[in-house]
Amino acid sequence: MLARNIYNEEHEMFKQTVREIVAKEIVPYNAQWEKDKMVSRESWLKMGEAGLLCMQVPEEYGGLGIKDFKYNAIISEEIALSGCAGPAISYPLHSDIVCPYILDFGTEVLKQKYLPKMVTGEYIAAVAMTEPGAGSDLQSMRTTAVDMGDHYLVNGSKTFITNGYLCDIAVVAVKTNPSLGAKGISLLVMESSAAGFTKGKPFEKAGLHAQDTCELFFENVKVPKENLIGEEGKGFVYLMTELAQERLVVGLGAIAAAECAFAHTVQYTKDRVAFGKPISELQNTRFKLAELATKISVGRTYADRCVELHCDKKLDGAGASAAKYYLSELQCEVADECVQLHGGYGYIWEYQVARSWADARVQRIYAGTNEIMKELIARNVLK
Repeated sequence: MLARNIYNEEHEMFKQTVREIVAKEIVPYNAQWEKDKMVSRESWLKMGEAGLLCMQVPEEYGGLGIKDFKYNAIISEEIALSGCAGPAISYPLHSDIVCPYILDFGTEVLKQKYLPKMVTGEYIAAVAMTEPGAGSDLQSMRTTAVDMGDHYLVNGSKTFITNGYLCDIAVVAVKTNPSLGAKGISLLVMESSAAGFTKGKPFEKAGLHAQDTCELFFENVKVPKENLIGEEGKGFVYLMTELAQERLVVGLGAIAAAECAFAHTVQYTKDRVAFGKPISELQNTRFKLAELATKISVGRTYADRCVELHCDKKLDGAGASAAKYYLSELQCEVADECVQLHGGYGYIWEYQVARSWADARVQRIYAGTNEIMKELIARNVLK
């Protein structure tokens, strides 16, 4: 279909390097990680050693100081293209979603303390916003942080936390002033080793089996005042600032996963024989593949444009919401159609398309449900 033109020669060389690392360090181990319900800590260290974690972190904190987001996008896409959906969520969340909160809003103390170990993979990071009674409605969260002078005392819980079981640190949204609604929300960096910080067992999910998702519980956890990100009461503002990149990252993973499922399906239709010939020669198959190829090409073009805009700091919240909404819906549509083209084999876990189908569904829920995305897009249309 349409040729991509957003990457230069250096990007393409980096893409090939990432592809080789993924083939060597991720793909052979993914089946075991799915059984373990988490990516191994050893893999995190290898990704850090390869320089593929938190690439944007400046050199003084141990990073590479690469500000071009296209490199981050390549990492997200290449892991998703491999069909290893768990790692495709875990690593980008650590690097592109959690890291910016500390890098963009954290004090020098926080940067010196946490960024170097996030770069190496010694510290695995999570962001904890969702609660059992507060998902998209963040203002309804109940986790509180009471000012005790030299520290905060945190009580509450979070759920559906990506990287939750393995996390060494978590950026946690708390209520420092419950009476002020959104203006009473603050962000704290909490260490999982702190007394009173406990984790639930990884959830038995329908998909994303290699991605550790669990509940976090806080019972009188003492958090030093220096672990406050930015200003007290500005947490909601910081969350809204970083959510555009988060939603773009989800969209990039979605389109790459759709391309992965489609590539496996095209090959399957060439190999599968029915009525004396490959099913790729049947008109219905050919028409379905043509439809999917066209939709994927449209989605890829929009995704690439969003990356370009984001690199130029011109991607607004509505554009990022549209990327998350449209591309995750497309991912689910492509995965479902690919299962159908596989017939009964499409429902067998050892086939990539079955895993693609199971992994796709949650994309329309986390990082803001697609219904919330539509509301945000509509606000922009009607303003």
